[in-house]
Amino acid sequence: MRTFKRTFDAMTATAVMPYPHLFAALDLGFCTLPNRVLMGSMHTGLEDHARDFGKLAAYFAARARGGVGLMVTGGFSPNIAGWLKPFSSRLSMPWHVAPHRQITRAVHAAGSRICLQILHAGRYGYQPLSVAPSRIKSPITPFTPRALSTGGVERTIRDFVRCAQLAREAGYDGVEIMGSEGYLINQFLVERTNRRDDAWGGSVDKRQRLPIEIVRRTREAVGSDFIIIYRLSMLDLVDNAQRWDEIVALAKRIEAAGATLINTGIGWHEARVPTIVTSVPRAAFTWVTRKMKEHVRIPLITTNRINMPEVAESVLARGDADMVSMARPLLADPDWVSKARAGRTALINPCIACNQACLDHVFENRRASCLMNPRACFETELVDAPRTRKKRFAVIGAGPAGLACATTLAQRGHAVTLYEQANEIGGQFNLAKRIPGKEEFAEPLRYWGNLLGEFGVDVRLGMRADAATLKTQGYDAVILATGVAPRALSIPGADHAKTLSYLDVVLHGKPVGKRVAIIGAGGIGFDVAEFLTQSAPSPTTDIARWSHEWGVDQAYAQRGGLAKPAPEPSPREVWLLQRTPGAPGKRLNKTSGWVHRAALKMKGVKMLGGVAYERIDDAGLHIVIDDKPQILDVDNIVICAGQEPRRDLYDVLKAANIDTHLIGGADVAAELDAKRAIAQGTRLGASL
Repeated sequence: MRTFKRTFDAMTATAVMPYPHLFAALDLGFCTLPNRVLMGSMHTGLEDHARDFGKLAAYFAARARGGVGLMVTGGFSPNIAGWLKPFSSRLSMPWHVAPHRQITRAVHAAGSRICLQILHAGRYGYQPLSVAPSRIKSPITPFTPRALSTGGVERTIRDFVRCAQLAREAGYDGVEIMGSEGYLINQFLVERTNRRDDAWGGSVDKRQRLPIEIVRRTREAVGSDFIIIYRLSMLDLVDNAQRWDEIVALAKRIEAAGATLINTGIGWHEARVPTIVTSVPRAAFTWVTRKMKEHVRIPLITTNRINMPEVAESVLARGDADMVSMARPLLADPDWVSKARAGRTALINPCIACNQACLDHVFENRRASCLMNPRACFETELVDAPRTRKKRFAVIGAGPAGLACATTLAQRGHAVTLYEQANEIGGQFNLAKRIPGKEEFAEPLRYWGNLLGEFGVDVRLGMRADAATLKTQGYDAVILATGVAPRALSIPGADHAKTLSYLDVVLHGKPVGKRVAIIGAGGIGFDVAEFLTQSAPSPTTDIARWSHEWGVDQAYAQRGGLAKPAPEPSPREVWLLQRTPGAPGKRLNKTSGWVHRAALKMKGVKMLGGVAYERIDDAGLHIVIDDKPQILDVDNIVICAGQEPRRDLYDVLKAANIDTHLIGGADVAAELDAKRAIAQGTRLGASL
C-alpha cells in the first residue's frame, strides 16, 4: 500500500506565505495538488443539459484560474434509476462523453484538476423510477422506491464503474463516489433503510459490501493514476444509523479497496440537525474528521461551514484534516484561493451560508447562483458592458443594493460617490448581523467596505442627499438605493407605550419585557423572535454549546452521532403571530426555513396563524382566532408588519431630467430580499 505525504516542513514555509498549511502541496503519489483546497461538489442546474455545458465550463474555469487545487462537479447519475429528478444529470453512455470535454479542457487550460461526482440518488430520487435497498419511502420525496433485486445491485455496481470509465475518457482527473448524505450507498449501510436478508443486507459486513465493491472494481477499471475520492458518511445524524466503529471499519476497507482520498459527509438530508446554514458554527464538524485520522493513512478531507482562509488554516494546522472542502465559498468568490495566497483576505467576497441563491434555487429547479455574487453560474451572461468613457455616478444609500452597484461601477473604472444618511454602511445587514445565528452578515460589510477603499469610491456617511445638491453635481446618472421604512400598523392602540418596532428592538436596544407578542411572521418576525429568545452570546460562536443544543454527540456514544437536544431556555415567553391562516414560516427559504421553525419551537415560541388584530391597550394585545376573542397579556408588542419603499427623491430627480434608477427596497419593498437587491445592483452597475 502506498503512503501519502500529508505534512510539510513548516520551517521551509516562507514568511510571505500567510496560510502555510493551506498552501502546502499534497502528494497523492501519481500527482501533486498545489494546495489543500478542494472545491466540493455542488449541483448548479447546469449539469442537467449538455446545451449548458459551455456555461458550466466557464464556471469551473473561473475557479480554476482562481487557484483551486482540485474541483468536484455536481452529481452525475450512473444510470436512469439514480436520477435526482427526471432527465437530470447522467453519465452512462458513450455519447454523453463529448460534451464533458468542454469542461475538462477548460479546467486543464486554466491549470487545475477536476473530478466528476458519481451520485445515485436512491430513495432520494424525485422521480417514479427510483430504487433503494428496500422499499422504504423517504420523508422528503413523494415516490416510494422499488427495492433492488440481487441482480439489480450487481448492475448498479457495473453502472458506477462504467460511469468512472466514461469520466476518464471525458478527461476528468478522477471521480468522487458519493457515499454519504443519505443517497443510495449510504442507504445500504444502515438498518434504517436496508432491511435486506441477502448478500447485501443483514450484517454490517454485508451492508458495507456495496461501497467496497464499487471502489474496488472502479480502481481495477481506471488504473492506478486516477483519483478516486470516496465521500464517507462520518456522521449520519439520523436514528438507527451507523456506529462509529462501523464507520471506521468501512473507512479502512475503502482505503484498502483503492481510494485516493476520503471526503467527509455530514448528515442525511432528512436529519433534524442543521449542517450548512448560517447558524451552524464555522468548522462545526471537523472534529469528526480528526477522529478518523488515526485510523487511515490516505489523506482526509473535511467539510461544512469552512468559509474563510483563517478558518481553513486553523483546521489544517491543528491536524483535523489534510484538505478542506468548500463549495459555496467558491460560488461567492472564484478568486478565493488566489486572494488568500496573496494575503488579500480582506477582499474575499464571503459566503454567509444563507443558501438563498444556491441550494434554494436548486430545490426550486432553478439555476444556482450566489446572493453575494450574482455572476456565479452566469459567467457568460452577466458581463460588464463595454466602457466608452469614465462616467460620474451618485449612489444614494449604502445598503446591500447600493453597495453592490457602487462597487461594481467603481471596479469598472467609473467615478462613484456614495451617499448614506447613517454613520455606517450596511443598511438592513446591520439589522441581520445582530440576530443570533446571523453573525456572518457582518462579513459582507467588511468586504464591501474594503472594496470601496480599494477602488476609490467617495463615501459620504452621515449625509442625506437632496435633490438640489444632486442637480448641481452633474452626475451622469443617480441610483436610488434608499431602502425601506417599517410599515405602520393601523389598529387602535398602535401608538401605545407597549408597542415597539423591530428597529426599536434590534437596532436601538429599547428594553423588552418578559412576555412579548410579535405581529408579523415573515423573515423579520422570525429574526426578532430569535433575537428575543436567545441568550447572549449566541451558540453560533461556540461549537460545543451549539452541538449540545441541537443534540450532536461529539463523544459519538450513540448511533448516528445523535444525542437528545438540550436547548437553552428562552429568557422570554414569545408569541409569533400572522394574519394568514396556517402555520407561520411556510414562506421562509426552503433549506433554512425549517431550521428557524425548529429553533423557535425548541425555545417554546407559540406560533399562531389566522390572527385578527383588534386593539392594543393596557391589558395587552386583543386578537381573534377562529372567531374567538383572546387577550394576550404581554409586556410588549413588536411590529414586524412589512415595509414601505423610500423613494421620495425619485419623482423630483426625474422631473429635473436626471437619469435616475431605482434598485433594492426603494424599488420593491415586499419583505427584505437581499438576493434581489444585490443582483439588481450588480446588474445595473455592470450595464451602465
